[in-house]
Amino acid sequence: MSVDEYSKKYYRISEVSQMLGLSLTTLRYWERRFSSIRPKRSDGNTRYYTPHDIENVRLVQYLVKEKGMKIEAACAEINRNRDNVSKRIEVIDRLREIRNQIMKLKEALDSIRFDR
Repeated sequence: MSVDEYSKKYYRISEVSQMLGLSLTTLRYWERRFSSIRPKRSDGNTRYYTPHDIENVRLVQYLVKEKGMKIEAACAEINRNRDNVSKRIEVIDRLREIRNQIMKLKEALDSIRFDR
């Protein structure tokens, strides 16, 4: 999902947690560790993430959760090569979309075969 694909200007931390499958604790921890993740805060101290903040979280999620990097290494990678990491995530997202479309086509073909 790119920054342009988000429907709202701000998202609560619980929405981001659900959207990305991350715990609230993880999001709060990453805020402290990564300078690129800085959600706005209301007067009541509620966190509001912009689409840009969410994309930054997705970068960290990819490097830490999918690639298995340690926090320090992920931070260095983002600082050193942010554009390349973003492009890799875009490619992976697109490949997942294509895979889902192929699986739907396969299911449709299987149902046609078994209906005969």
